[in-house]
Amino acid sequence: MDVLRTEFTLNDMPIEVTLPVRATLADAIRSTGATGTRVGCEEGICGSCTVLLDGRPARACLMLAAQARGREIRTVEGLAAGGRLHPVQESFRRHRALQCGYCTPGFMMLAVGLLEREPNASPERVRAVLASNLCRCTGYAPIVDAVLAAQQALAGEVI
Repeated sequence: MDVLRTEFTLNDMPIEVTLPVRATLADAIRSTGATGTRVGCEEGICGSCTVLLDGRPARACLMLAAQARGREIRTVEGLAAGGRLHPVQESFRRHRALQCGYCTPGFMMLAVGLLEREPNASPERVRAVLASNLCRCTGYAPIVDAVLAAQQALAGEVI
């Protein structure tokens, strides 16, 4: 079996992995013990595997691990800092946007990516971006509410 050795930064830590050549970025991330990145449909449709790649949302099931060489990857495990939840994580908790939790890391990473690039995104823009991920439990309303509240928290307003 052909193997690949690649390096990338995962949640601010340099990582080196050796995997089969055809391993996906999701496989590479999960091989490090960071299991928050979920693998759902393996076709890039559900969004459960969404991570931030150089600050932009990316489907980790659609990328080969080799494509991540030298890049910065952030997963849900990299959001909390100093023992405190990221505002998006706290908002998901407060607004009960978790349900079964399978899709939650992907939604959180998508939301963080959006809010970091577009801190003043309109509610319509937030809804449109979130529509690219799938959830079968919440009906989306709590997820949208959580992201809009996190947007306010990030802007210094009270959730």
